Amino acid sequence: MTNLFIGRQAIFDKDLNVKAYELLFRSGEINQAQFLDGNHATAVVIANAFLEMGLHKLVGDKQAFINLTREFILGDYPLPFSSQQLVLEVLEDIIVDNELREALLELKAQGYQLALDDVTDPQSVDLIIDLATVVKVDLMSTDRDALPAQMQQYRGSGRVLLAEKVETQAEFEWCQTLGFDLYQGYFFAKPAIIKERKLPGSKLVILRLIADLQHSDVEFSKLEALICQDVSLSYKLLRLMNSAYYGTRSKIQSVRQALTLLGLKQIQAWLSLLLLSESENKPPELLRTAMVRGKMAEFLCQEETRIRPESGFTVGLFSVLEALMDMSLPDILAEVPFAEDIQVALLEHSGPLGEVLKAVLHYERGEFGALVDSEFSVKSLRNAYMGAIIWSEEMSTVLKN
Repeated sequence: MTNLFIGRQAIFDKDLNVKAYELLFRSGEINQAQFLDGNHATAVVIANAFLEMGLHKLVGDKQAFINLTREFILGDYPLPFSSQQLVLEVLEDIIVDNELREALLELKAQGYQLALDDVTDPQSVDLIIDLATVVKVDLMSTDRDALPAQMQQYRGSGRVLLAEKVETQAEFEWCQTLGFDLYQGYFFAKPAIIKERKLPGSKLVILRLIADLQHSDVEFSKLEALICQDVSLSYKLLRLMNSAYYGTRSKIQSVRQALTLLGLKQIQAWLSLLLLSESENKPPELLRTAMVRGKMAEFLCQEETRIRPESGFTVGLFSVLEALMDMSLPDILAEVPFAEDIQVALLEHSGPLGEVLKAVLHYERGEFGALVDSEFSVKSLRNAYMGAIIWSEEMSTVLKN
């Protein structure tokens, strides 16, 4: 078992009562957010809070503030949880444009509360401030002479103003005179690091489940069997379903019962989030590449009556395994009993499935000369590739809803 971490900083009202907690990415016991990929950091915070530790254990009945990257807001990555208790923070370095506004409107329509993080100037958030429930004013970086006049621009109908990075008694008292509602900063409390033991996960099992979920005839019994092979996945699924967010009246006691109540779309969202959170230091584009290859191979296999399209999807999806798992392909395949035609296609690029995979890789890399003798026409290859690109983009919407 390994350790998992999450940072938690309290948010107070003017009487110093704790009203909420901000949950922060931590990779270890050093009280700093050290990461290269903001999407990965967000996925880890969400997975740790909702699937590993349990939100109630972290915040009780208080609100939880969670930072979101632009990609999460736009729906490129799923938010597989209820809007109860949550305040979604729009980070200060996100480009504010009409596309972002539309995505925030959709989140707000779903019941989420929105907070604008590290605001220093009303003009920088003018396009979206009307959507915010909370405005977090960065006391450290704000022009303090201008702040009293800016307060009226920040405050709207029912909008809550939060002074963050408050570091002294004098700053706290000054912010009280300005009329702030909430306060956060080192003067009150540094983020506490919550540490817990983590059950070992299996990225390979998650990938297998994602592959199976792409097919309309997928059976819950098969999904159940795969999940039950992995104690970590079973534990996380049952924990999620027994949380307050799904409001089930009776305790969920089996993986089959959980899958039935959750539904295929939410299962997809749950697994995709787990895969992203497990893929530390891996670029998100890697998973997108896997999805595009898988779908393109599936489309091409639909022209071949001798090849099942789902096998094409599996081969395309798993063509990135070495990069994703940091293991050699022979070592990975030695651990999983894949069908022989899939193993041969992945290892040797031979056999009918191997020919499909070679066509997909050549087209992806622009090696069109190598496709002269391909059994697939230029039109088929082009349509399959464009269809796979469109499908991969639509997946974000499917996972979000």
